[in-house]
Amino acid sequence: MSGADNLLKTKALCAYYGDFQALFDIEFEIDNGETVAVIGANGAGKSTFLRALAGSLETAPDMIRYDGQSIGHLPAHRVLRQGIALVPEGRRLFQSLSVEENLQIGGDFGRRGPWTLKRVFELFPVLAERRAQPATSLSGGQQQMCAIGRALMSNPRLLLCDEISLGLAPVIIRELYERLETISAEGTTLVIVEQDINRALAAADRFYCLQKGRVSLAGPAQGVERQSITAAYFGI
Repeated sequence: MSGADNLLKTKALCAYYGDFQALFDIEFEIDNGETVAVIGANGAGKSTFLRALAGSLETAPDMIRYDGQSIGHLPAHRVLRQGIALVPEGRRLFQSLSVEENLQIGGDFGRRGPWTLKRVFELFPVLAERRAQPATSLSGGQQQMCAIGRALMSNPRLLLCDEISLGLAPVIIRELYERLETISAEGTTLVIVEQDINRALAAADRFYCLQKGRVSLAGPAQGVERQSITAAYFGI
């Protein structure tokens, strides 16, 4: 990797929930156009890491640098306007709003760019068919599509995806990952948090494995020995 190409980089990133320290000195970087997977068991710190990047957890300013600027101290709405969008675990759609209204909310806080309501409906045609329905009437997979579409409406340069396959059928997971390939091909940089090691590595250029809030292994996604992954994943 070339430091000049870094879109985002963390330096000794630590994060806390009150007095509880959840992340310890995370060193992470991602270049423009890359897809990087973050893997690890439950409680490893994966979602906390994404929340820190998205501004939901405050850190010291220089712990996170994005496009050459310190952003660790910025709140989530300002991070979003900088071009970092989070697809949260559990989707977290607005239950009282329609599919289209959920998508439009993503655009309200975003930037100019290629992702419009029309473009999201082209990516996920089922959302166009059900645009007027309450978001809660969708299946789990369709709700995940809506959550991804809402994030895309902000026209992010960096899209953070937290456990998008959780609880979904394999055929739906495959479809979602095919759409991520399309999103990546159009120039969006991706961080994918997954427990499914095979799925994550197949989609990524590089990976980081977290274990108890620390990076236990990092490297190219292809060719890594599974024994090394297992040891880093479980801390053995």
